[in-house]
Amino acid sequence: MNRPDLLARLESARAAREQAGLLRRARVCDALGARRIVRGRALVDFCGNDYLGLAGHRDLVAALSRTAAAEGVGTGAAHLVSGHRDEHAALEEELAEWTGRERALLFSTGVMANLGAMQALLGAGAMPVPGRASALCVQDRLNHASLIDGAQLAGAELRRYPHADAEGAARQLDARSELPAMVATDGVFSMDGDVAPLPALAAVCRARGALLYVDDAHGLGVLGAQGAGSVSAAGLGTADVPVLMGTLGKALGCAGAFIAGDAAVIEGIAQFARTYVYTTAMPAALAAATRAALRLVRFDREGRREKLAANIARFRTGAAHLGLPLMPSATPIQPLPMGTATAAVAAAAALEDAGFLVVAIRPPTVPQGGARLRITLSAQHTPDRIDALLDALARLPRPAESAVV
Repeated sequence: MNRPDLLARLESARAAREQAGLLRRARVCDALGARRIVRGRALVDFCGNDYLGLAGHRDLVAALSRTAAAEGVGTGAAHLVSGHRDEHAALEEELAEWTGRERALLFSTGVMANLGAMQALLGAGAMPVPGRASALCVQDRLNHASLIDGAQLAGAELRRYPHADAEGAARQLDARSELPAMVATDGVFSMDGDVAPLPALAAVCRARGALLYVDDAHGLGVLGAQGAGSVSAAGLGTADVPVLMGTLGKALGCAGAFIAGDAAVIEGIAQFARTYVYTTAMPAALAAATRAALRLVRFDREGRREKLAANIARFRTGAAHLGLPLMPSATPIQPLPMGTATAAVAAAAALEDAGFLVVAIRPPTVPQGGARLRITLSAQHTPDRIDALLDALARLPRPAESAVV
């Protein structure tokens, strides 16, 4: 039998991606405050997600070091075996209080949180019927890949609606009204920087008996009272958004993620989310560092959110003055469309030559024709560095208007 070769197929796909100029490679970026050392050069980082500049904060470093010295590094087991520590329990309680929910559950990454929670919510207790989905998952067309994967892996019927179109979500729900349903959306869209129409989506879900699930990876720490995120900023509570996912590796400067909601919902997720049940718990030292970060974010005595807001305003005002076609966004994510992958890669290389680290974002991360520079602002950026970046952007060749979407 002449069976096709999986490794050959993989290599062919990789080669095709390279030929299309879409191959991605990791580079070593050593941290130095708001800069990164790349190939021996110090570059100002305008592409990371450390929005409040907390990743290297002395309080986080001290908490991590102190706890690691007392408890070691690895936990050695899953949460439900013997890996759950006092620091984990305390962090879950503080995350729940921060987001106004009864309970929170820690995961090792945001991807694992979305995959596990959606598996539990869409698949647990369902009677499998060959050729028939047991649930419906309606998602924004620009959602993070882990939300899409979560629905597919759960065996749900996945339907997409046009970006930020609550009426489109309603139409997709109405098309399969016989199925239990979830609407899932990013709170802040990771590649566009805009905020989902959460009040409108909540109203759609209430009217149709659907569950609203919000991935607020890029909103937590930045938006809302005490930085509690896009759901808080929209004035919505647990009744409107029963399941909230947040990550700890962006504005909080650490790593990991959590799901928050009513205690019964979180207990159900803890029982059925395979990415929670079958993985080693995050280090207790990392949980301690995250607790230190959470205190800084909630009370913000150093005015980091205020500095971040001022930096965003400065950058957008300067870009408008230069005629740069930024996409509409009031968050730290400020995309500059370049149209083609070739143009985006060339622009990123020119910025690196000028001393700035800004990564080109290309398909399949964004749609075809939607290649861009994803510029991100941080509270650590100083006005002179923002102005210098604007000067460098002004010197870039402008993409043809027909190529920009």
